[in-house]
Amino acid sequence: MAENGTSTNSESTQNPVLTRTRPWRQLTPKLIYHYLVSNALSILLVPALAFAYMRLSSLNVDDLWALYEKLQNNIISVIVCTTMIVLFCIIYLMRRPRPVYLLDFACYKPDDDRKVTREIFMERSELAGAFTKENLEFQKKILERSGLGQDTYFPEAVLNVPPNPCMAEARKEAETVMFGAIDELLAKTGVKPKDIGVLVVNCSLFNPTPSLSAMVVNHYKLRGNITSYNLGGMGCSAGLISIDLAKQLLQVHRNTYALVVSMENITLNWYFGNNRSMLLSNCLFRMGGAAILLSNRQSDKRRSKYQLIHTVRTHKGAEDHSYRCVFQEEDDTGRRGVALSKDLMAVAGEALRSNITTLGPLVLPMSEQLLFLLTLVGKKVLGMKIKPYIPDFKMAFEHFCIHAGGRAVLDELEKNLDLSDWHMEPSRMTLYRWGNTSSSSLWYELAYSEAKGRIRKGDRTWQIAFGSGFKCNSAVWRALRSINPAKEENPWLSEIQNFPVHVPKVEAVARKN
Repeated sequence: MAENGTSTNSESTQNPVLTRTRPWRQLTPKLIYHYLVSNALSILLVPALAFAYMRLSSLNVDDLWALYEKLQNNIISVIVCTTMIVLFCIIYLMRRPRPVYLLDFACYKPDDDRKVTREIFMERSELAGAFTKENLEFQKKILERSGLGQDTYFPEAVLNVPPNPCMAEARKEAETVMFGAIDELLAKTGVKPKDIGVLVVNCSLFNPTPSLSAMVVNHYKLRGNITSYNLGGMGCSAGLISIDLAKQLLQVHRNTYALVVSMENITLNWYFGNNRSMLLSNCLFRMGGAAILLSNRQSDKRRSKYQLIHTVRTHKGAEDHSYRCVFQEEDDTGRRGVALSKDLMAVAGEALRSNITTLGPLVLPMSEQLLFLLTLVGKKVLGMKIKPYIPDFKMAFEHFCIHAGGRAVLDELEKNLDLSDWHMEPSRMTLYRWGNTSSSSLWYELAYSEAKGRIRKGDRTWQIAFGSGFKCNSAVWRALRSINPAKEENPWLSEIQNFPVHVPKVEAVARKN
């Protein structure tokens, strides 16, 4: 999902020193309340254990012998109870979901000759000869306010003069991105292609025959009985749909690996018309992709980075205005593009509310759920004139990876979730450095947090993505170990010292001499 808008960055985003450490929580009455409620069980157990210890310490040999005789007289009851407990434990262990681990992931970094500055973008748009003077100016204004920097990437076919979008070039882009990310991932993990039992590839707008998943199977000579899926038309949220699908497949297939590949294809989806709602995509979407390796092998836990805790999917497609807010169609001249509705932000807000309504009870501490319940009762039952309580998700997560669909999207979620500049930094810097890379943007954001050395053992990360349909999807990960950037292969590492940077509300496109 993509959208344009304005940003309100504070000084902490401008100064790299101020953002290298996570925000310190001040001791407030609310924080004290949170710790008291969160640790209520432990607080109550202390006197209970003390009382039990006092009772047990008062027992003598005669008391223990009397208890033994009672058990002998009720041996059948003891056997039945013991058998039931053992049976219950066995059933629980057999039916509980298998844990899913993320061994590692890799983000594709294109070659420098694919870089497209704002000036190159405007030059190629003019040379294409397809846009009116007014719409060239419109694209220039969008680009200046987009939050994108000077180092994003385009495929070769779009940068050529004249551009040559065709099936061969689209396949070339897909192979370059997918194989580049997968090669790096396999090298990092040491996993052999033949050991992969599940493959899920998602790309919304490019779905050739044979499929992209078949390209991967052919290139890496994956085994013949591999369970493979190719997801198309599902928008920028398809990456988390792929993760959820892989998670479900790993509950069925024992002791195997699942490879997930998320990307978008620019070559055949560059819009050469003058419908302004379709021109937004040209300004925001850029080249990129990611590969993720999941495992359900218990032996892989020690070397894995994260464990998948929750996935929550929300679909608003039953509502017509949600279904059509991101819509691929032809314009009046027959040129195909993706139109973005003016209702996009409102629809995204509705989808987010539905998603966190389901996610909240799974992740929020009891202190936040209790406050929400009390305000709800006060408003609905007692008729009190109070604002609905918005839960503080910073109590549930240390890190937030919000799909870098556009500056307006990030501004809206920062406001709605009451996040700090530190929490928003991975998403804003990903938009600035890589642009909107669709479903793979979440992994560039997580890579940013790793490159900054922010990920510590036990940290929880919330990935949020929006996509056509309309969908809002979430994934929750828990770090199994602290990530040392010095030991990582990461697309940010060679330049992470330059981030964060200040992103002005407007960055002018340099005029030609």
